[in-house]
Amino acid sequence: MTDKRYWLVIPAAGTGQRMKTGRPKQYLHLQNRFLLDVTLSRLLQAAAFDGCMVALHPADSWWEKSESARDSRITTCAGGAERRDSVLLALQALEPEASVDDWVLVHDVARPCLGAADLKNLMSILDEHPVGGLLACPVSDTLKYAGADCAVTGTLDRTGIWRALTPQMFRFGLLREALEQAAVDGVPVTDEASAVEHAGNSPQLVEGSSDNIKVTVPGDLPMAEFILSRLGAGH
Repeated sequence: MTDKRYWLVIPAAGTGQRMKTGRPKQYLHLQNRFLLDVTLSRLLQAAAFDGCMVALHPADSWWEKSESARDSRITTCAGGAERRDSVLLALQALEPEASVDDWVLVHDVARPCLGAADLKNLMSILDEHPVGGLLACPVSDTLKYAGADCAVTGTLDRTGIWRALTPQMFRFGLLREALEQAAVDGVPVTDEASAVEHAGNSPQLVEGSSDNIKVTVPGDLPMAEFILSRLGAGH
């Protein structure tokens, strides 16, 4: 038996403006289901969480049509204007139940292809870590600097450069305080690790699969469907 508890937070308050599809991207169809439903069901099947909080846009009119709305393991709260705000509001909603040393895993709603093995590896490696960390992937492509006219101005040394993935897993109290401080300081937060870094901590990188893609534009959906078909076949 263990007294460790794990909370899952999914920021899903985006409006999907870049998609230009008339609906938020989390409600686009993937394998004849909402993208959001695929992501949530895969995570909740892969690990035992003590609770799951999904931060939704206050004017979300799609949630009630989802499978997830009928899942008793999932609770929702109102999200905010930015990712940082949504995650912080989700943590505040969980605060009556969570303890400062509990683990919270924040995952992008648009990353449906997380492998169960990667999730379990992340949770195992960080089990006794004082801060936490994130799944990430070493950059293998050659990276270029570009000028205003897209002319190459240099080549970036990719040694030690990693691409941040999710989930990102941190101690509950530490993450809450880091996000609160980032908000006070006006620091841009594109992922939870950047807030934790701003607070003076060093998150641990845990190598994950490059298949853990983020659906950003409609053209990403066929690739996500292909990856999911391979995961379903045990690859």
